[in-house]
Amino acid sequence: MVLRASKSMATLYGFRNRPLFEAGHGVDGASNNRQGACGEDRVVEVPAGTLVRDSTSGELLADLSVDGEEVVVARGGDGGRGNSRFVTSTRQGPRICERGLGGETRTLRLELKLIAEVGIIGFPNVGKSSLISSISSVKAKVADYPFTTIAPNLGVVDVDGVNQFVAVDVPGLIEGAHEGKGLGDRFLRHVERTKMFIHMVDLASLDGRDPVEDYRRINAELVAYSPALGGRPEVVVGNKIDLLDEKDVEGVRARFRVSGVSIYPISVATQKGVREVVSTTYRMLEEMRHQDQPDAPAVRRRIYRYHDNEGFKVHRGEGGFVVSGSAVEKLVKMLVLDSRDAMEYLGDRLEKMGVLRALKQQGFERGDTVMIGGVELELEG
Repeated sequence: MVLRASKSMATLYGFRNRPLFEAGHGVDGASNNRQGACGEDRVVEVPAGTLVRDSTSGELLADLSVDGEEVVVARGGDGGRGNSRFVTSTRQGPRICERGLGGETRTLRLELKLIAEVGIIGFPNVGKSSLISSISSVKAKVADYPFTTIAPNLGVVDVDGVNQFVAVDVPGLIEGAHEGKGLGDRFLRHVERTKMFIHMVDLASLDGRDPVEDYRRINAELVAYSPALGGRPEVVVGNKIDLLDEKDVEGVRARFRVSGVSIYPISVATQKGVREVVSTTYRMLEEMRHQDQPDAPAVRRRIYRYHDNEGFKVHRGEGGFVVSGSAVEKLVKMLVLDSRDAMEYLGDRLEKMGVLRALKQQGFERGDTVMIGGVELELEG
């Protein structure tokens, strides 16, 4: 099982109803020189920035932060070898084959280091918190006074049930924010990593401010803090059209057009125009993602292996002897022990691995029962 980081995914939203992923199993070996195929790879894409942890131990297995980076978190099943692989000078027609094995099974916990691609900006009380509450699962505090939002609200926005993007509601900016007035400079740091803005203004002018002038002032604060922010793509949104006549709305839109700005009139209260803003924002994001896509890097694949003892242990129980260890248990699980050839081959391998010697040191005698990997054996010793 392979996890691969992908820049085309923004969230882990798609995993909520699909918690189980299964790769192929190994195929049994057979006669006539037929070797069983190994289980096929299963590649599961996750967003870049995903932390992969073992759900039981909490161990961090991988930090997939680069597009295309991969980690093997569970090994697929080995294919069984056919009879031709067991031919020796003294065993020309062996009746031996191996079973294909199932792959490793493990439960993982995926955590995403969210980085908002869209910053929702504007003066206090224009409806930013209301907007992010309406388009995501964030329940932002909303009230009618400056700095209601004292910390950015990060939300996953569902576009169409399949695609998403991450948005951050940046607390209301004020003039002089770039100089540290209010909490402005702290808030401005949150928008530096965003790719684009939803720039909100209040078309109803409930606080006596002019929406066109507000738009200019916020842009001036962005440029003063960082010239690069001033040229960032944006969707300009005019909120609270439910409080205005259509004629008044068109009048404000015309004033914005004179400045070369196309504005989307919406009402968060009635949801009018909100889905159009979400769709437009997502389309712009997709265009930027494709433009920013660099040449495909060489795939980095790491393999996470279980920490296991490669040796074996022997202990004596009431019913006989028990041998444990990954290598010896795998040997017994794969062999089809239905012929004398297979039993002789097993005895040879156990002797070479030192298992028979260890059994004898524990008092093993011919005919005693030996349990390996859940299989009961009678070894000749």
